[in-house]
Amino acid sequence: MAEKIILDCDPGHDDALAMLLAAGNPGIELLAVTTVAGNQTAEKVTRNALAVCAVAGIDDVPVAMGAQVPLVRRQAVAPDIHGESGLDGPVLPPANRELDPRHAVEVIIDLVMNHEPGTITLVPTGPLTNIALAMRTEPRIVDRVKHVILMGGAYGRGNRTPAAEFNIWADAEAAAAVFDGGWKRLTMFGLDLTHQATADAEVVARIKAIGSELGDFVGAVLDFFGSTYKARQGFDAPPVHDPCCVAALIDPTLVTTREAFVTVETAGHWTYGMTVTDFDDLFDEPKNAFVGTAIDKDRFWDLAIDAIQRLSDAKKEMQ
Repeated sequence: MAEKIILDCDPGHDDALAMLLAAGNPGIELLAVTTVAGNQTAEKVTRNALAVCAVAGIDDVPVAMGAQVPLVRRQAVAPDIHGESGLDGPVLPPANRELDPRHAVEVIIDLVMNHEPGTITLVPTGPLTNIALAMRTEPRIVDRVKHVILMGGAYGRGNRTPAAEFNIWADAEAAAAVFDGGWKRLTMFGLDLTHQATADAEVVARIKAIGSELGDFVGAVLDFFGSTYKARQGFDAPPVHDPCCVAALIDPTLVTTREAFVTVETAGHWTYGMTVTDFDDLFDEPKNAFVGTAIDKDRFWDLAIDAIQRLSDAKKEMQ
């Protein structure tokens, strides 16, 4: 049976890939795409989500815009990695559909409350503002959600500061609420895992060889993403963080996890946004998260490229 998910994202190059993997694999039933300010403003990332839907032929999944600012701090975006549009590189097609008129938080609550308990997984791949707002607005969703599997954090070094990864740093108060939320299952895929999922030259060549509009689009996405990661962080190939969460739902054997107590630092001057990860019970606190430590890169890319091919074939059949 397919995993029912809500993808809460801030497209973003790697968020775009997460959308394609979720829409293009039969192991996933994508119930909605909700957007949150993060890599760029809420307006820009929402436009990008609609552009990805247009180029991929994703026309049966509602898209709703969510939080435009963090809970308490000033907004910060990431043009140094994702560009001024949030999805620089490819030509973005115009939207060919309307946004869902509801706020993303309302969409999340409605879907969770109107499905059987334990059937919907939340997949946040941006700042956790929408998820924190949803659980505060309707606390009953916490007991009804099957799994929260998020991209964010690190148990090693950060990428926005030495201590903090961008998604968590961008709204650490929201992240702290989510990690402390008491979910049935919460999994954190941080930089320690996602930096293993790199799009090297062979991967990009395989995607471009698909020979479709979507394959060319993804190739341009990865070319731009690779150039900024090389310039800003010295990577020879860019890591595609967000689709790791979707891939692990399709095939849990792709990843290795360890259980830990994870808390988010919101008071430290130098460590704000750090995901403090206690594998060894040093705090004597109950473990509240599964933390990703490794991913099978080759099998991950086989899944991702298969999804791009599947979406390309389906769009061709519709034309």
